[in-house]
Amino acid sequence: MRAPVLTRESHRPRGDQMPRLLAGVEPRGGAIGLGEHLAQWGALDLRRVGGDLVDEIEASGLVGHGGAWFPVATKWRSVGAGGLRRPVVVANGAEGEPASSKDALLLTRVPHLVLDGASAAAAALGASRVVVYLPARLAPGLERAVEARRRRGLDPVEIEVVNAPDAFIVGQESAVVSALDGRRAVPSFVGLQPIRARGVGGRPTLVQNVETLAHVALIARFGAQWFRGMGTEQFPGTMLVTLSGRYAGPVVVEAPIGLPLRDVLGLSPEAGNEYRGALLGGYGGGWVSMPTLLEGDLTETSARKSKTTLGAGVVVLLPHSACPLAEVARVVRYMERQQAGQCGPCVHGLAALDEAVRTLVLRPKSLRGRVEPILDLCGLIEGRGGCRHPDGVARFVRSACSVFSDEVATHLRHGPCRLIDAPPTLPVPNSRSAHFGPRETGTP
Repeated sequence: MRAPVLTRESHRPRGDQMPRLLAGVEPRGGAIGLGEHLAQWGALDLRRVGGDLVDEIEASGLVGHGGAWFPVATKWRSVGAGGLRRPVVVANGAEGEPASSKDALLLTRVPHLVLDGASAAAAALGASRVVVYLPARLAPGLERAVEARRRRGLDPVEIEVVNAPDAFIVGQESAVVSALDGRRAVPSFVGLQPIRARGVGGRPTLVQNVETLAHVALIARFGAQWFRGMGTEQFPGTMLVTLSGRYAGPVVVEAPIGLPLRDVLGLSPEAGNEYRGALLGGYGGGWVSMPTLLEGDLTETSARKSKTTLGAGVVVLLPHSACPLAEVARVVRYMERQQAGQCGPCVHGLAALDEAVRTLVLRPKSLRGRVEPILDLCGLIEGRGGCRHPDGVARFVRSACSVFSDEVATHLRHGPCRLIDAPPTLPVPNSRSAHFGPRETGTP
């Protein structure tokens, strides 16, 4: 294996130095410009990057940070394997998950780290087209960063900036390809391999999350051994986590993978009494109790033991001032409206689940003391959709019924609680009101 593409040795940070991706980012500062970026990291000679970068990434153990946790080198090797057409590289910053802010932070504060990674991927794969796919509100700033690089001649392949629609599912790989081909941005009924072989314009296509590409930019500079200076053997490096519910607004933190969650979140052992529970992985993830959260660590393995996922790195702490069932109902209605409308579990299953959860919140006595009809609906939805969207909603609801079983029992026994109209904790885009309207009377 050839040595990695290094800048000056003086730019190499220690393996245990934090932060990495967010180095130089000030809480109230602006974007790190190209001059400051180059002064901090040095120039990355993209014309020297070749297929050996894939070997270096494999040695680094880097996995995708968009939510799938798939080995990056394996994914790259499958792009256009044996094909004749040059690939397309897509830096995916759509971030349709309302509880996540980390991709937007990277694109607005350290855009050149993302763009370095995208160009490095293009050089390693021999791509002839590079696209950054992101929300329209972020496009002007990124376009300025691209223009600054163009003036300096940094990128061998021209970088395009394309607006992503404002919806939950638009960041799914096949939805990205569909959008870039001028079609509706919804998932298709194909697996991941066909996209890597035949994606945008029928060409082999790599769709990679922007945080992953930012890590690539540093691995290309400092190598696999440096990257492995933090994290675990199975999941090396650091990751970005969007934390909500602890401070006035969402906060993005960078932490070594494998760190105890209580340390990542800055929680004391007594924090179990301060919150009702926590959401891991966003709206396609699941709820966990506070004792489970405080005993866990920042790994996908730990999250899956709790029957959820870290996803794209989302943690929401739910305060005692919120009704968890009302929070769940608001999100389920949002997710039902964000569906692709292409299969029965989305069209009919999510509509039924939406109605059932709202019944638990507003008219629980009509359920005759039983939550099983809701759980049965989750079982009918899971594993039957054309994409994973309905599975995620079912997991979100099923985990809530388990973690908040006391609140479920209270609603079933006494009717709606007084907190159902409290200000929402979980963000729901385009929600007109936090109030639910008519409900059973005589509530405690």
